This record gives sequence, C-alpha cells and structure tokens, in this order.
Amino acid sequence: MRTSPNRLIATVFGAVYVLVGLLGFAVTGSVGFIATQGGLLLGIFEVNPLHNVAHLLIGAALLIAGVSNAMAAKAANSTIGAVYLLLGIVGFFIASTSLNILALNTADHFLHLASAIVLLGVGLTADKTLRSRATA
Repeated sequence: MRTSPNRLIATVFGAVYVLVGLLGFAVTGSVGFIATQGGLLLGIFEVNPLHNVAHLLIGAALLIAGVSNAMAAKAANSTIGAVYLLLGIVGFFIASTSLNILALNTADHFLHLASAIVLLGVGLTADKTLRSRATA
C-alpha cells in the first residue's frame, strides 16, 4: 500500500508546528499572552504565547490526523489550509491594530499563505480516490 500524500504532509507539518510552538515559548517569556507585539522567533516571525498555543494545537491536530488515516489527514489539511489562507489575508489588515491578538507580522502573513497553499493544494488534489471509496 502506498503512502498517502495527505498523511505525509499532515505529519510533517504537524511536527514542524509543534516544534515551532514549543520554540516560541523561548522568546515570549516577557510578552503578554495576547500582546499585539511579541518576541521574534528565528529573528523574523513575531509570536506571543497565544500564537504559540495556536501552533501547538494546529500541530497536534495535523499530527493526529496524519497518523490516523488518509481521510482524516485530507480533512485536516484542507480545513487548516483554508484557515491559514484566511489568516494570511486578514493578517495584512489587522497587523497594526488592537485586533492583532496573535502578534502577527509580515513574515507571518507570507508563511501562513505558503502553508495554506501547500495544505490546501495537497488536501484538495491528492488522494482523490478516498471520496469514491467512502461513498461506494
């Protein structure tokens, strides 16, 4: 049986997002939980503790879906990809406002859009036979 692209992407992205969430706490020790400005992760991505928690939850959801089955991974990739697409677009408009409770900056917006492209791309195009098998 071949490996599902959705399971692979969900597992890899999940592991990366969990790692990023954990690393984020190293740079947000003196930052308020929902501060509009945060610490810099890897020198360019702004994060606050809420942003770190979001990364941990998203990473966990992707990891769980990735190790479950291809249908769960496909659903998680598509859903999280859609949320990241929305966040990537909306982020440009809220970054300098009090609505920026995740301490987003321009680098975050582009990374969220890139994540959206990969997650949505795989979620919507790979493992197409899953739907026909599930309805048969």
